[in-house]
Amino acid sequence: MSTDGADAFTYDGGRVLPGETKRFRFPVSESYLGDPVRIPVTIINGPDPGPTAFLSAASHGDELNGIEVVREVAQEWDHDEVAGTIICLPVLNVQGFTTQQRYLPIYERDLNRAFPGKQDSTSSNRIAYRIYSNFVKPADFGLDFHTSTRGRSNMFHVRADMDDDGAARLARAFGTSLIMSGEGSEGMLRTEATADGIPTITLEMGEAHRFERELIDHALEGVRSVFAEYGIYPQETVRWPGWRTVIESSGEKTWLRADAGGIVEMQFERGDLVHEGETICRITNPFKTDETVVEAPFTGLLAGVLENPVVYPGNPLCHFIKIGDEQERIVEEQSGTRHR
Repeated sequence: MSTDGADAFTYDGGRVLPGETKRFRFPVSESYLGDPVRIPVTIINGPDPGPTAFLSAASHGDELNGIEVVREVAQEWDHDEVAGTIICLPVLNVQGFTTQQRYLPIYERDLNRAFPGKQDSTSSNRIAYRIYSNFVKPADFGLDFHTSTRGRSNMFHVRADMDDDGAARLARAFGTSLIMSGEGSEGMLRTEATADGIPTITLEMGEAHRFERELIDHALEGVRSVFAEYGIYPQETVRWPGWRTVIESSGEKTWLRADAGGIVEMQFERGDLVHEGETICRITNPFKTDETVVEAPFTGLLAGVLENPVVYPGNPLCHFIKIGDEQERIVEEQSGTRHR
């Protein structure tokens, strides 16, 4: 397999010549009837040498925003001057996508905990192996697109191991204001690829089961910025988001959880700045005779918020991220805070 855009890109069953684009469905498993389960793949092999990048989405089958990002890069962008190779994998979890489920509908396995996979192991490991060995292993870096799970919504941000120089470069090049640093869990695509010398970052954007055009456009700008940084699109420029904070310690981020069951009245939106002591939400009973107030423990950003407004005690309400005084000032200048 080749990582030089001046040479043919090869995979199990085919090759893509320099200056050529191929679109095909690649078999990763079989159904109960013995029919092939195939993922859609687009390979753009540029006419000039350069790095190889993979773009992937929908390892969780109900996470749709990233699918549209990868599709538009593959099908709508002009690739005449690409230096290198772009591997576009818009739907990794085909079985989950067709049933609109998060996990593989095979014992509810999480495909994003199965990488790099094994050729002679479980179904999820075999699928992961086929994807990883053919389209991740040949790459120099990768962008893996995700959303929150159903019932919650994430602020647009990057997750990356900032202790890895390659991943840190990639995360900064994508141009988000918020970067959450961490190695990630075992079996995650970004975790295993980065450990394998293929710096990979996760892009979190919005919620499951929908397209959110504003976030999709933001992500497309980030892809262009990355391609500029690595010379795949030498005509583009690297994007600066205006401000940035890198969250590295567990003390700077927390999930706030409900201490009472009831109906949630959220006072802020995803991405809002909330000052220490302000009311993030209220939990009330159906008569509104009992009320539990949830206040901000520090000044920070709502990186993730509840979309389904009903909770049991212990359910997550929001993912709250601490920011410094300088970032607070810039955020207030750029967008202000929303109060209700």
